[in-house]
Amino acid sequence: QVQLVESGGGLVQAGGSLRLSCAASGRTFSTYDMGWFRQAPGKERESVAAISWSGGTTYYADPVKGRFTISRDNAKNTVYLQMNSLKPEDTAIYYCVVDYQYGRLGSGHVSEYAVWGQGTQVTVSS
Repeated sequence: QVQLVESGGGLVQAGGSLRLSCAASGRTFSTYDMGWFRQAPGKERESVAAISWSGGTTYYADPVKGRFTISRDNAKNTVYLQMNSLKPEDTAIYYCVVDYQYGRLGSGHVSEYAVWGQGTQVTVSS
């Protein structure tokens, strides 16, 4: 089973940038679609971005389109989330997920994801 460790979170001013990383263990990382979720205080966990196993297809939630970019490096078993033009409403804990099933890239159903990282806090000040 793949294990995930996120890093790169922190405190940034509105308009700033952060890059999150998710390091995965396991030799089969490159065969799975990957994604990022976030959960703000008092809100449900939501899908933010996702990327297919090859990196050829991506998904973005409407609130982050044009500002966030998801990418992956299969040689390094790592998926990234570049976040630009950050807003206070982006403040949340960000989680990396692996999807063992194909054909539902970016699905927002939390129960569909068997493996989650521990999360990394992103705080955007106004």
